[in-house]
Amino acid sequence: MYAASSREALDGARVELETVLRGAAAQTDAVTVGTELLAVADTVSADRTLRITLADSATSADHRAAFADKVLQGKVSDATRSVVSSTAARSWSSDVELVGGLRQLGREALLQAAKAGDKADTVEDELFRLARVIKGDTALEQALSDRTRPIADRSALLRTLIDGKVDPITERLAVNAVATTDELPGDAIDDLSQLAAASNGRKVAYVTSAGELSSDQRGKLAAQLAEIYAAPVTLHVDIDPELLGGVVVRVGDERIDGSVSGKIATLRRGLR
Repeated sequence: MYAASSREALDGARVELETVLRGAAAQTDAVTVGTELLAVADTVSADRTLRITLADSATSADHRAAFADKVLQGKVSDATRSVVSSTAARSWSSDVELVGGLRQLGREALLQAAKAGDKADTVEDELFRLARVIKGDTALEQALSDRTRPIADRSALLRTLIDGKVDPITERLAVNAVATTDELPGDAIDDLSQLAAASNGRKVAYVTSAGELSSDQRGKLAAQLAEIYAAPVTLHVDIDPELLGGVVVRVGDERIDGSVSGKIATLRRGLR
């Protein structure tokens, strides 16, 4: 979560990003901007002097913007330079949150590229499935989250698993998340899946079912949830036979337990 001043700064920087992307001539421009913003975030994160200078509230906004522009001259596209300069000119609560803002903008640019290329649903689904694969393989998740291994090594491991099997935007997002997050890799990629859904105007419902849901059941559940949340809902379904029957649904921080095991647990609590 960002502090209030950083949330305001991020909202302002988004306006610049959207302006830049609206002026982009092609989907590839958004991919370039997103990729470059992630790279800039990595560079700023690794350079303490650069990081502090860009976030120094004691200097003027114009000075910070000009400094960012000068540092990036000839190293990234004009569009990316404009976004970074605008981001640096805003008031961030800390240099760490400035880096987080740059990274968030990079991810959003890539997701906008996916949407422009009619690949938003594909990227969202691939991120969800990748998160499930990682969470289901303890050895893999440990290897990807092992901070004693170089970032390049962990990134290469993930690329080996997904190269040629997912959209390039999915790969860029997933590899960056694994390389830069303090979360467990599966959780970090799950967060990206939710961000992808939000960028496509959808909410994500994580559904755990005792058995496979038919297409009709999925359609009815999605329609019910869409009515509740007043927005289209994407279902991500996991199977857990221990539920005995019914489903458990999680949307954001809300949890709806309609499973048999959940009802049994409620009855047991009432008998105590």
